[in-house]
Amino acid sequence: MRTASHRRRTRRTLGAGCAAALVGVVALTATGCGGGDSGSGSGIVRSSWGDPPGPLEPANTNEVQGGKVLDMIFRGLKTYDPRTGAAKDALADQITTSDQRNYTVTIKAGRRFANGEKVTARSFVDAWNYGALLDNKQRNAYFFEYIEGYDKVHPASGSPTAKTLSGLRVKNDRTFTVRLTQKFSTWPTTLGYNAYVPLPRAFFTHHAAWLKRPVGNGPYTVASYSKGAVMKLRAWDGYSGPDKARNKGVDLRVYTDSNTAYTDLQAGNLDLVDDVPAQQLKFVRNDLGNRYINQPAGIIQTLTFPMYDSAWRGPAKAKLRRGISMAINRKQITERIFRNTRTPATDWTSPVLRREGGYRPGLCGDACTYDPKRARKLIEAAGGLPGGRMTITYNADTGSHKDWIDAICNSINSTLHSDRACVGKPVGTFADYRNKMAGKQMTGPFRAGWQMDYPLIQNFLQPLYYTGASSNDGHWSDTAFDKLVNQANAASATGAAISSFQDAEKILAEQMPAIPLWYQNGSAGYSERLSDVALNQFSVPVYHQIKVS
Repeated sequence: MRTASHRRRTRRTLGAGCAAALVGVVALTATGCGGGDSGSGSGIVRSSWGDPPGPLEPANTNEVQGGKVLDMIFRGLKTYDPRTGAAKDALADQITTSDQRNYTVTIKAGRRFANGEKVTARSFVDAWNYGALLDNKQRNAYFFEYIEGYDKVHPASGSPTAKTLSGLRVKNDRTFTVRLTQKFSTWPTTLGYNAYVPLPRAFFTHHAAWLKRPVGNGPYTVASYSKGAVMKLRAWDGYSGPDKARNKGVDLRVYTDSNTAYTDLQAGNLDLVDDVPAQQLKFVRNDLGNRYINQPAGIIQTLTFPMYDSAWRGPAKAKLRRGISMAINRKQITERIFRNTRTPATDWTSPVLRREGGYRPGLCGDACTYDPKRARKLIEAAGGLPGGRMTITYNADTGSHKDWIDAICNSINSTLHSDRACVGKPVGTFADYRNKMAGKQMTGPFRAGWQMDYPLIQNFLQPLYYTGASSNDGHWSDTAFDKLVNQANAASATGAAISSFQDAEKILAEQMPAIPLWYQNGSAGYSERLSDVALNQFSVPVYHQIKVS
């Protein structure tokens, strides 16, 4: 699902920190420097955030910032253990099958949405039908493609010939059935992803109003949202799940510069940053002590190529793409810039999956090994860089991206004995950046971080590289890759499924539609007001567990 906006050291006094926020982000006059009803002692967690690019429809949100909110205001059939990532029942009372194709889902009794509506089987079926229907233009519609009838509600061309998925049937208030197009043994594990959450009737009957102030069934409710400034979430007393909020709420404050957020944390104007800037990594342990968190996470950073551009498209350009990959000194960048909070990638997944989950280091082979001589030969054999020069596009508002993009370009320039072969191309905000991706406006490789939605190797491969997939931003397509993914999903044994997915990874290694750069740790820093702060396996703060003193 989620395209990660991802994760800058300038010591500043309180006055300088607020000045930076006011000059850099005018909308933060009441948020980046305190104010409102969420000051010290209110029981509210003040956390940094980035504006999502669009409305928070669950089946239409496939990036990290919007995903954080959905994680707080919704609960679906499954949830993922914050420590291990294992899928556990949330609203699912049980999910049963006798053939791994036909599933019966029974939900827990007594759950409600924050507006008082009951959560029923219909709440799920209606939400999934809405998400799948082509007319609704939901980015995550693809996640419903294994349910029978998807080809009718979301045809590859033309208009839908049905409005609802034939594979969904409501049996009673607490039970519905799902018939898939093929066996999919791990399908229940995917159901913690936000595209599968239930929706209240208000979503359909008062859609515009719902989009302005989303109503969910999770431990928090949306109190207010000022785009470009702050989203205020408050603990919902009526929530009956086991993971009730241990604080009074969370203010998600928009920052367009991670340095400013970090400075505000030091100054006492912010409680939590889950994006410690690279420029601060040298000092963060001294600044925060044990209030700094650094742990492995299900995140990988890549450079993706725009396969809709003839300059980069097709297997004939595979030499060029492989050569660029071999021109990148991953080890030097992860050590010098990220101070070992990143690990050079050798495949397209993440070590948090472990071998039993499908992680197999080395699948990228020589293409992920720094070798300037061979890189130069491959690039020259492919006719050189298109036009003799390439740009790497990135969003400039979060993640210290300029630092490492410049480092990658320096590595490529050194390999090609040129100081102008590669240059970074910044886009101001993550929202604008995502819109350029969606509009196929990239003219060269671009940053494409990925944060897993659920702990399966499938989630690192299918959403990003399967033909027409929701987050296939490079628009790469390969029939052999698709066939292996389908084969893996249909496998009745986990080992067979993983083997097929790894065979699909080998095709990525041959064609290199995206260059794996490094696996990313989750990092965060927090104020002395907070306790019980932790990051989950997705690198997102476990907000409901946080206590405020």
